[in-house]
Parts: sequence; C-alpha cells; structure tokens
Amino acid sequence: MSMTAHSFLNHPVEYLRGVGPQWAETLRKEANIQTLKDLLFYFPYRYVDRSTFVKVNELSDAHQYVQIIGKFSRIQELGEGRAKRMTAVFSDETGSIEVVWFNGLKWIKEYVKPGETYVLFDKPSLFNGRFNFNHPEIEPLTLFQSSGKTGLQSLYNTTEKMKKKGLNSRALHKIIHQLIQQIRPDDVPEILPDSLLHVYQFPSRFKAVRDMHQPVSWQELGQASKRLKFEELFILQLQLVRLRLLRTRDQGIVFSSIGQYFNTFYNHYLPFQLTEAQKKVLKEIRKDTLSGHQMNRLLQGDVGSGKTIVAVLTMLIGIDNGYQAALMAPTEILAQQHFSGIEPLLKPLGLKVVLLTGSVKNKDRKPILQGLEEGTVHVIIGTHALIEDAVKFHRLGMVVIDEQHRFGVAQRARLRDKAVMPPHILVMTATPIPRSLAMIFYGDMDSSVIDQLPPGRKPITTIHKTDAGRLRVYGFLKEQIAAGRQVYIVYPLIEESEKMDLANLMEGYQSICTSFPAPQYHVSVVHGKMKPDVKDHEMQRFVKGETHIMIATTVIEVGVNVPNASVMLIENAERFGLSQLHQLRGRVGRGADQSYCILMTGYKMTRESKTRIETMCATNDGFKISEVDLDLRGPGDMEGTRQSGQVALHLADIAKDKEILEQAREAAVKIMAEDGDLRLPQHEKLRNHIIQMSAPGNDWSKVL
Repeated sequence: MSMTAHSFLNHPVEYLRGVGPQWAETLRKEANIQTLKDLLFYFPYRYVDRSTFVKVNELSDAHQYVQIIGKFSRIQELGEGRAKRMTAVFSDETGSIEVVWFNGLKWIKEYVKPGETYVLFDKPSLFNGRFNFNHPEIEPLTLFQSSGKTGLQSLYNTTEKMKKKGLNSRALHKIIHQLIQQIRPDDVPEILPDSLLHVYQFPSRFKAVRDMHQPVSWQELGQASKRLKFEELFILQLQLVRLRLLRTRDQGIVFSSIGQYFNTFYNHYLPFQLTEAQKKVLKEIRKDTLSGHQMNRLLQGDVGSGKTIVAVLTMLIGIDNGYQAALMAPTEILAQQHFSGIEPLLKPLGLKVVLLTGSVKNKDRKPILQGLEEGTVHVIIGTHALIEDAVKFHRLGMVVIDEQHRFGVAQRARLRDKAVMPPHILVMTATPIPRSLAMIFYGDMDSSVIDQLPPGRKPITTIHKTDAGRLRVYGFLKEQIAAGRQVYIVYPLIEESEKMDLANLMEGYQSICTSFPAPQYHVSVVHGKMKPDVKDHEMQRFVKGETHIMIATTVIEVGVNVPNASVMLIENAERFGLSQLHQLRGRVGRGADQSYCILMTGYKMTRESKTRIETMCATNDGFKISEVDLDLRGPGDMEGTRQSGQVALHLADIAKDKEILEQAREAAVKIMAEDGDLRLPQHEKLRNHIIQMSAPGNDWSKVL
C-alpha cells in the first residue's frame, strides 16, 4: 500500500526500525516525541567538530570535546563489587593519559586491543591536576575513517531516565540518522513563499532540517539554523499581526466626545501638570477610541512615570460617553492602592468608585453588584473577583489591566465578554519590556511608552557598597532620618539557610535595632509569613510616618507608595535579579527630594552579579536594564514574559536572535498588508501549513 509523505511522518515513533515499545514510551514521556515528525524536529543542542584532532600534550581547560588518535596499553581491572573498574593508558607520540570505565567492562575487555590505533572522543576531566577520560567514545581508526564522522557531530539533549534506557546522545544520533536516510523532499514540504526564500537566500525546508542534524560545515549549519528560526518567528508574528488586523475589521465602541467629567477633572482637579510623554499617550488613546475599532494598547512606563493618571483620564473619556470602566490588578494590595488613589480623585466629580476583591464580605458585595448592573457605579477596581459570574455590568466600555502578565489569556477574555461590544483595553506595566520581547508577547497590541518622569522628580542615585563601608552607610541613613526622611532595608530571605551565606532578616532586624536604638529611632518589620492584618498594620505605621525604617523582604516590591521614603538599602543585592532590583529601587524617588538606592554585596561576586550591580549604578532607564536582563537570563526566566496561551519557541532565542525577529516581523506585516487571508497563489503553501496547525489547542482558527 502506498503511503503519502504526510502520513509517513505522522506515524508513531516506534514505526522506525530499532525503536521498540520501551524506547518509544521513554521518548514520549521524557522528550514529548510522539511521532516521526517530532523526532525529525528534535534538533541537537550543540555540535562538535570531528574533523580536527589534538595531541595529548595540547589538552587544556579550554577544551570541551576533543579527539585524539593513539593506542591503549596497561589495561587492568581494579576493585571489587561496586568499586570495580577498568583503567588503561592511552598514548600518542606527545604523551599519555588515563582512561577509566565503570560500566560495560566485559565489552571493553573484548573491544580494546593493545597496540591497535583508535580515535578517542570525549570531554576531558581534571582530577588531581591531571587530565583523564571517563567512558569515552572509542573507535578503531579504520572504522572511524569509513563511518563519515569526519565533519560536525550533533549532540542531543537527554534526561537521566533516557540514559538509563540506553537513549543517550549517541543512540538518538543513530535513530535520527536512520530516519533522515528514509525521508524525501516531499516529506518536509516548503511553507515559506518563494519571495522570502529569494530575499534571504534561505535553503529549502527539507535541506535545512537535514543540515541541522548532519551539517557538512559550520556555514551550512548557520544557514539552516537561521532559516528555521526565521520560520518559527515568522509563523508566530503572522498570528499576532493577523489578530491585530482582525481588530481593525471588527466594529468597536466609539467614544465620540470629550465631555464634562474629563474637562472638569483636567482643568480643576488634575494633581500635577502632565508631561509631554503623557499627553502623547493620551492622544494615541483618543485616536484609538474614535476609530470605531476596539483599542488594545500596551502602556509601558517605569514606576512613578504617571501611568495611573493616564488610565484615570482614559476611564473619564469612557464615562463621558455613557460607559462604565473597570480596573483589574493582580493582588489585593495593588487593587487597594489603586482604589485609595483614584476614589478621592473622582469623588469631587460625583462619580461612584468601588472596590471588589476576594476579601469583600457578602453583605458588602450585594450593593456593589447591584450598582454595577444598574449603572450607578461608574468605576470598579478589583482583582480576579471582577471576572466572577456574579459581576454584571450595565454598560462596560473601558477596561484597564495592571501588570497584565499576571493574568492568563482566559481570565482577560472573561472580562472582555462582560460587554455587548468589545470594550477598549488599556494594559499597564511597570516592568519595562525589551522591544524584542514586546514583539513576541504583545505583538498583537499597539504600544505606548511614558519615557519621562513628572516634573520635580530627581533621578535616583544608586551606590554599590560592601560590608567594609557599612558604618558609613549607617551614618548616611541617620543623616537622612534627621532630615525627616524614611528608609527601606530589604533582605532576600526570612529563614536561615545553610547553603547560602545570606543576612537573615530577623538577625538584620536585631542588628538595625542595635545601631538605631529606641526611642530615638522607630523600626517596623514586614515579611511574607506575617498574617495579612499584622503586615498591613506594620506597613501603615511606615506609611503614616510613625516608623523611620522599614525592614522587609520583597513583599514591598509592589503596593507601597511612601513619597517621604528617600533611601532603599538592599542587602545581599547580588542575590536579586535585575528586574527585581529595579522594581525595589522604584519604591523611592516618589517625592521631590533626592533619593538613593544603596546596593550592599559581599566581596565575592559572579560575573553576572557584577554586571547586574554595574548596570544598576550606571542607569535608571528601565528599558536599558531590561535589555541587559534579557541578555543575561534569557526570555524564559524574565518576570513578565511567561503568559499562558503563548506559543513556545523551540529553536529561536529572543536574546540572541533579535535581528531575525525584526526580519520575521517585517515580513509578516508586509504579507498581511497585501494578503490578509493568504488567498494569493504564492501564499498557498503557507496557508496550508497554518491550516494543518489548527489542531485542538492551537489558536489558528482565529487566523484564517
């Protein structure tokens, strides 16, 4: 019976000769390799050049994997039971090195023949100042020369369970090599339009996949890798650009007028003059809400840049046009902070602002829900409680989401579904997002940036100190307190850890109380293990100015606004990520006084830690900091980038492949502009590929 290429690669992985039920089960569980196609697209994580050889006397710490041509001598078995091992000396004309085997001793005894020439391939280990090899790959020179291993060799990621079943990198290489011998160009059909293949001089999809596993040269590998990374990013960008295009086709609420509420607030109650950056963002929002299409805008700005007042003015535009507004925050403390700031601002206008969180009691919920449904509540501020079924709006038109990355896609969709027509959406984040990440995670949104601080705000001075300078630092804190200011001191842990030499928060508290004794100084302490009411009481003492120093863990990263606090002292700053350091620094500098961030570290720091500390001292620009953070940690670890419902990247690395991402975005925008439904003949292959991807769990149904 003839088989189509499509059905061949869709066969279960055990269809391949040599892959039995046990290996197939292990591949499924450990590497999510279900089909032959999954196996084909399981690419190596690195490559070793097997065309070069080194001599024994050339071995150094700089070597990863090496190849040596030589002969074995002094082969002997040592030890008993579990300690049993086999050792041998491997020599070339420049010297000799010890080789050790702990497993497969019977096979080694039969395979290794003294005096015969072998190729030894492995990563050298350093033990007692001398290099040796443990379980190296060995092959007679004659067999090596006839096996085609003279180019680049692929190394595959494996787990401990895979290795125990015999599925090490060598075994994977063998079965994938066998699969590649069986596939033909039709098995890996082209999906990119000819125009893109021509512009970027990309190899075919079939050649690229084959070259990823069996590259002949570094140049071929580079071309294959670039093509497949581009393809991955391009398909993702097509989806995001398409979603953006669909928004412009769908009808949205029109906020036709700027009315009494907005004008009265702007002219009489605005707490400070808007910056040019804020005015520019408001103009962009105004244009969106007049367009007749749903606004879906990301608003980025550092802590203290004035995002909230822009959100308030945006909500007033909606209210002026007869609609209600909702603001959703990820935590109760942040929702409470928004309510405490916004409710007094809008009260003089006669507008009703309410707070709804999980801790609002049932008897207090009833009037809130009734007012929402009847339309007497103009603005509701809350947490996930806003998406509960019981929450019904009279006429929802404007949704503001703070720190969007903490909400899943489904949660945001439920809030949108509470309106007859899609409400306008403004997403705010104080976590600056590098351009490359924004293209991946917010590529379907329009973007605005507030890149100015309000008038009168001074840039925060950041200083790095070690323990040797602690007394001078404490002296400086006392000067600030004497001038009427307050101080944060942040510790990374609450409990003693034997593994890490960290300043313990409670020990720190005792030490600070000794250095800053009562009754001259008052100290409060806050940490994650406190009961909420106790924690809130301690925070309120600091907010009211009753305590001079707040000692805390990172619970103060968001949700505390004390303009009088002028110093942020971060203990063991080398233990914090850049994003966290920047967020903590943003807790000060909220008033008109000069503020300071002091980074205390040990003497010994890793290279990455030094880079983080140097970056913090060099700039207050959150976007520059986020770029360094991306380069250091990669996208997967950065706070704010993992959202449920996003497409996973297998090959592309956003930190390293920014240029490819830019090219992919540009290509996607161009193709969507000329053929939004991919109906033109030259896009048929691309359209077919996307339709095939529209399996359950994929969101491609929205695309075509």
